[in-house]
Amino acid sequence: MSELGEYLRGRREAITPARVGLPDGPRRRTPGLRRAELATLAGVSVEYLTRLEQGRDRHPSPQVLGALADALRLDVDQRFHLHLLAKPGGGLVCSGRVTPASTVRPTVRALLDRLEPAPAYVVNRLGSLIAYTEGFRRLARPVGLLDGDPPSLHRFLFTDPRARTAYPDWERRADEAAAALRFEARDEGDEHTRELVDWLSVAAGGPFIERLSQPPALARATGVHRLVHPEVGELSLAYETLDLPAGDYQQLVVYLPADEATGAALDAVTDRLAAAAY
Repeated sequence: MSELGEYLRGRREAITPARVGLPDGPRRRTPGLRRAELATLAGVSVEYLTRLEQGRDRHPSPQVLGALADALRLDVDQRFHLHLLAKPGGGLVCSGRVTPASTVRPTVRALLDRLEPAPAYVVNRLGSLIAYTEGFRRLARPVGLLDGDPPSLHRFLFTDPRARTAYPDWERRADEAAAALRFEARDEGDEHTRELVDWLSVAAGGPFIERLSQPPALARATGVHRLVHPEVGELSLAYETLDLPAGDYQQLVVYLPADEATGAALDAVTDRLAAAAY
């Protein structure tokens, strides 16, 4: 039995039928779920699930892993572990397109400083937030967007339950993010983006996998985002996206109030008036 198979069997035996809405009859001899029950819940055949658990198939697709993770009610950490177990070579990313940067150049950092107290951030092509203004920190931290190291727009959007509260237009944002990731993943040399798509397929399961069937599309460079802030309520934020020099694969995103109410709320959140007085 492979480590993947052992883990799947262990999670299957650890989950109770009642947790997935199945009756727990008195003649049940198998702890947890039967293979047939898990196979039905995940939409795979019993024969295929048997091969996985016995180690005769060690590399299921991300879509299958996501369906199994959904059926087993795995949390984010368990999904990440499942993803690593299923990857050849222990989850190492092959070399291909340049590794996404985790820092910004000093001049970009200086530009962010000049933008204070406006909410602004720099994101790499994987959706990792690698630099941001204090104004953005005050806007994003209370909703949970800056959790993680590094914080990730995609991880928050698809795997953090707080995202659906923070984004009233969550469905649209999820559709657009998945389409943009599919567009990026078309680059055959970009192992990093394809690794992210595979991981989200496992970590987010159905809500992400279903969106992968939609046509790929470029991310929108401008528009309005709605954000519910726990202190000042719903905000309408107009955003502009600026591509940094070619080769950086980074974008600068700046938020501006889309209406007067949002402008007043941003003043309260970012202390714009106090900063101007200072």
